[in-house]
Amino acid sequence: MPRYLLGRVAGLLGVLLVTSFVVFASVHLAPGDPVSFLLHGRPATPETVAALRSQYHLDDPLAVQYAKWLGGVLQGDFGRSAQYHQDVSALLGSRLTGTFLLVGYAALLVAVSGVAAGVLAALRPGFVDRAVLIGTGVATATPSFVSAIGLVSLFSVNLGWFPGPGGTPEGLGDRLYHLTLPAFALATTFAGLLARVTRSAMLDELGREHVDVARARGVAGRTVVRRHVLRNSLGPVVTVGGTMLAGLLVTTSIVETAFDVPGLGSLLVQSVTAQDFAVVQAVTLLSVAAFVLVNLAVDLLAPLIDPRLTLHGEGTS
Repeated sequence: MPRYLLGRVAGLLGVLLVTSFVVFASVHLAPGDPVSFLLHGRPATPETVAALRSQYHLDDPLAVQYAKWLGGVLQGDFGRSAQYHQDVSALLGSRLTGTFLLVGYAALLVAVSGVAAGVLAALRPGFVDRAVLIGTGVATATPSFVSAIGLVSLFSVNLGWFPGPGGTPEGLGDRLYHLTLPAFALATTFAGLLARVTRSAMLDELGREHVDVARARGVAGRTVVRRHVLRNSLGPVVTVGGTMLAGLLVTTSIVETAFDVPGLGSLLVQSVTAQDFAVVQAVTLLSVAAFVLVNLAVDLLAPLIDPRLTLHGEGTS
């Protein structure tokens, strides 16, 4: 276990190192002069241009710029935002809570509704199964921004049950209330996918020989489902669910922008529009790091949930 963990951590660090260089280089190799973006079209003297280039180390070779930027990142310094005129680290800190609450809320909805719908479909063949398949098919095919428009139109504009985009919530309860529609919009597609994965895993386990043997021995149906079917189905469900959690982190920008949620996703969209390089680099790098960490956690948890799996991803004999 320690050897495997060290290998996975080393691989994670390698992925983050390569990703950090790709993120840094892709932004700095974008068309146009970064100084013109910093000036926003305002006229400037040669002395001002030279000062800006020196301040942002734009006169250095790309490798030197990257080394200086990476050294700052390792110390928690992501640079300074040209759009907001403050340290990027402080800017990210003010937006993290909104994104984490939204992703956590959406992940809870995905886990509960996705697993429940998948189990129900597997245990109720016929009409219920077909209804779940149709519903999850529609949910999977519906983009987040379409879900956002529909939810706002129905529950905010027509029924008035939830607030629309914007607003200033006070306290955790009010904040979660404001995040309900964004969380549902973010969770819809992923819940449909998880329901189908759960259904497939459940059907696969229901057809196993040991399940038939347990039923033949007179074990109660609920006990068979709980101990032999649902438990053994959790391996693929958790694996796919972990990937979906990482996907939620990456796709928050659409929902946060649609509902005007002050999070990292909306900050990324605003920074790309304003060509705020430092913020774009920081948010992108954090998103990749979160994605890699979630996948590492899933790899470590999978063998604990399903002992038939090994840490190397192979089944035991």
